[in-house]
Amino acid sequence: MFSFIILIFFSSLLILVGVLVSVAFLTLIERKVIAASQNRKGPNVVGPIGILQPFADALKLIIKEAILPRNARLFVFILSPLISLFFALVAWAFIPFSYTAILVDVNIAIFFIFCTSILHVYGIVLAGWSSGSRYGFLGALRSTAQLIAYDISIAVIISSIALYPKSLSLLEIVEFQDRNGWFVFYLTPLFFLFLLSSLAETNRHPFDLPEAESELVAGYFTEHSSSFFAFFFLGEYSSILMMVFLINHLFLGGWVGFSCSTISLFFYIFKLLFVYYFFLIIRSAVPRYRYDQLMRLGWKFVLPLSLSFFFIVVLSVVFFIF
Repeated sequence: MFSFIILIFFSSLLILVGVLVSVAFLTLIERKVIAASQNRKGPNVVGPIGILQPFADALKLIIKEAILPRNARLFVFILSPLISLFFALVAWAFIPFSYTAILVDVNIAIFFIFCTSILHVYGIVLAGWSSGSRYGFLGALRSTAQLIAYDISIAVIISSIALYPKSLSLLEIVEFQDRNGWFVFYLTPLFFLFLLSSLAETNRHPFDLPEAESELVAGYFTEHSSSFFAFFFLGEYSSILMMVFLINHLFLGGWVGFSCSTISLFFYIFKLLFVYYFFLIIRSAVPRYRYDQLMRLGWKFVLPLSLSFFFIVVLSVVFFIF
């Protein structure tokens, strides 16, 4: 029993460190890609080709003074970044990296991941409410409405996918794709709808209205500084990385690739980077939506299409044998 607890502890620690280090380098990749799209160099001073820039930024945030607003509800104000980061990280326990490399193997893994992604917004809502700032409060209200609009679509899309393997287990979904082909080939519209919803779910550009600098300064974390902001930053990028893994597992076959394990690993990483590159290109090329446009897109376009394809999938499952 003791050895099992030690194994779980070190496995959790390995996943936690891996996610945080990956987030650090993904921010560097993002800044490099966006700089290249704008004909700039990007980070290139701290370390070779700027490779140490994320760690320099993290150190800068840690040593900065944390300012506590006079009108803030201090307990909730301090707790909200921790809530945001906690729920962004706990979902990684249910993400499989192979048929054997998974921390918690349950047959409703997607349900738990979906629940933690919903609870993640509580950190954002509490941060905006507790800050005593109208900018933060408006950002929190936007985040709540945005979550409701796009989480329903994500739930419908995931339900459509789960109908084929008749399971909410990511392992069984990947195994089904190994036998029958990737879902992206015969559920292509749902793939693009899920990409669109993922951008809104993670508050990514052009749907980053909860933290829109143009009208809300920084939105829900306007009053959060120093390590408090760093927690929000890590939580946001951990959620982005989580969505990248989910897209890969749900539509691109996960780790399924070539028979050679080395080639399969590189192919797995390539698929993850390819999906993340989509997030970066959208940020560098598409202007930010107005909030009314964002909500109209969610309720009048994404959700009706998701429901329509759900009924099509139901009919295909009923009348065809997979």
